[in-house]
Amino acid sequence: MNFRYTRTASAVLCALAAGAAVAADQNRSDAERLETIKVEGEALNPAVVRLSTEEELAPARDTGDALRDLLGVSGSRMGGHGVDPTIRGLSQTRINVLLDGAYVHGGCPNRMDPPTSYAATGNYEEITVLKGNQTLEYGGGGPGGTILFERVTERFVGDEKVRGRVDAGYRENGGTWDVGADLAAGSEKGFGRFVGSYTDAGDYDDGDGNKVRSSYKERSGTVIAGYTPSDLTRAEFSYEKQETRDLLYPGAGMDSQYADNDTYRFKFDTEEAGGAFTRVKAEIYRSEVDHEMDNYTLRPFTAMAKMRAPSSSDTNGGRVVAELESGYGHWKLGVDVQNNDRDAERINDSAGILNSVLWPGVEIDQTGVFAELTHDLNARNRVTGGLRYDYVTSDASKRKVNENPPMMPRSPNQLYALYYNGAQADKKRDNNIGGLLRLEHDLARVNGTLFAGISRSVRTPDASERYLASNGSMTMPAWVGNPDIDSEKHHQVELGITLHGSRWDAEGSVYYNDVDDFILRDRIEVPGVNPSIYRNVDATLYGGEAKVSYKWSDNWRSEFGLAYVRAKNDTDSRDIAQTPPLEGLVSLDYSASRWDVGARVRMAAQQNKVDTTSSTGIEGEGLDVQKTPGWGVLDLYGHYELNDNLTIDVGVDNVFDKNYAQHLNRANAFDPTQVQVNEPGRSAWLKVSATF
Repeated sequence: MNFRYTRTASAVLCALAAGAAVAADQNRSDAERLETIKVEGEALNPAVVRLSTEEELAPARDTGDALRDLLGVSGSRMGGHGVDPTIRGLSQTRINVLLDGAYVHGGCPNRMDPPTSYAATGNYEEITVLKGNQTLEYGGGGPGGTILFERVTERFVGDEKVRGRVDAGYRENGGTWDVGADLAAGSEKGFGRFVGSYTDAGDYDDGDGNKVRSSYKERSGTVIAGYTPSDLTRAEFSYEKQETRDLLYPGAGMDSQYADNDTYRFKFDTEEAGGAFTRVKAEIYRSEVDHEMDNYTLRPFTAMAKMRAPSSSDTNGGRVVAELESGYGHWKLGVDVQNNDRDAERINDSAGILNSVLWPGVEIDQTGVFAELTHDLNARNRVTGGLRYDYVTSDASKRKVNENPPMMPRSPNQLYALYYNGAQADKKRDNNIGGLLRLEHDLARVNGTLFAGISRSVRTPDASERYLASNGSMTMPAWVGNPDIDSEKHHQVELGITLHGSRWDAEGSVYYNDVDDFILRDRIEVPGVNPSIYRNVDATLYGGEAKVSYKWSDNWRSEFGLAYVRAKNDTDSRDIAQTPPLEGLVSLDYSASRWDVGARVRMAAQQNKVDTTSSTGIEGEGLDVQKTPGWGVLDLYGHYELNDNLTIDVGVDNVFDKNYAQHLNRANAFDPTQVQVNEPGRSAWLKVSATF
């Protein structure tokens, strides 16, 4: 993708959703919708970026990788699939990711399959990236931001009965190709739709011509049935299946035989609710993820023992959101539920024994309520405020499995007790209170807006931070969650401005994030195993983003942008590992009536603010590999409309075949060393798309 420019609560929510009757989506033309995206996404708040994926997409590219093209979004690469996004220095479960309204939590304890890996390239019409805490609507936590992948099926009107799109693409570096189809048929009262894609990715070469183990095969299909009785009311049911096979990763850890996801969704949306309500939305979903990795099926067996790790992650949830007008302003009220169950084991197939209960039947159930109000103070000033409460329970039902003291391997409870002074995985309850307050002022003498915001968000520890239970050995360090870890509390302040001239636009923001009980993954010195553990520290993150675009003429346009974040562990006076360096972009585009071409430079400064030591001072035991050198690469791209229905896109990424790696990295499936994977070298690509 290449962007140019408590189970009880679940039952209650289902009943509310069913009682909401029918759902809706106001019918808009494509031009109207894209104009709304432009205004909402770029003009009022630079921390909110909305993209239409109906624009040109480079083929055969991981979705998480594509998100790194956006200013202020970074990501860690483990292989060719599953690049894990980072926003404002925060990653993993510090970012809320929703796939067409559903939470899909990956099945790999080492995040081979982050949520974005289940958002197949090109299968969504719109992607929205909210940086930082901009709304309370999409669940608790999410201090780093929220990423929304959304499907938008326009209502059939008039004599229209069928519409569709097919495309095919090829990327020469790795011999990767993909195909996709999006077909819909219907009438004003309803529609049926199928969206599918297939990708066959090979191992790519880095800039020095070295082969990087990165191949995989991915296929996905989604069927949607919609009921559209009016322009303002809609109901949809969808079923999505994605299968990824034979995922290879560099390093001496593991590969993945499969990563599968089945997601069921039922959505309502109506703007005909009646009374004071202007809109009611209800969504129910279930996602089922199955994942397996091992160290012998897809690679020559060289380890001391054959290890296999099957895992699963099932999530039920939904939300009801109501909007209404009052004398005080526009209200948004909602309730949401999310129940996630995770299981993972590591099995020694050489000895035929259970090695570790990695996720010991982890159940994390969350029920939240929120209220937001937007109030116009006067013609040029408005304020938005809101509060959110989340009740979260966490438990590990298999915490005593494999409990045979003093023999090895140890049970989860034995590992917790060993590394955390006798701690045990008792059921935990968290009461999380968050909120936000934002003031916007429209400037009088220039076309622009000033804004200032403060927020608090609380994040409950995830399944790995609280319950991971990986036994160690001489060749594989232990990795153990902390059942007594406290929830993170993020207190953020943000200041920003947007300005617009006849030929130029400018936007920028600065932010400061004071974090109590930041959950730090760390390494400690224990002879023979040097485990990864989790502990709370106080932390500070601050930074900013700025972007200027200039229209040189009716055809020529440029864009310049910079993003920076600094993350400090205040408790230990250390830098926090895995923080991206100063990053920037410069682009120049030429547009004509039926074609356009462009060039873009992506770059990053050297990252010297690193943490390469353990908490006990052992060099080389930190989560950063090294001080990463700076880099810059040139991309070229072009788009040509052969006619109203057929388009061709071409491009070359990394034109000068630069050999480089981004600073962010992750170990490969319990590998004892961190792995910094080189990015692809020069990659030419071609895509052909047809619509009807």
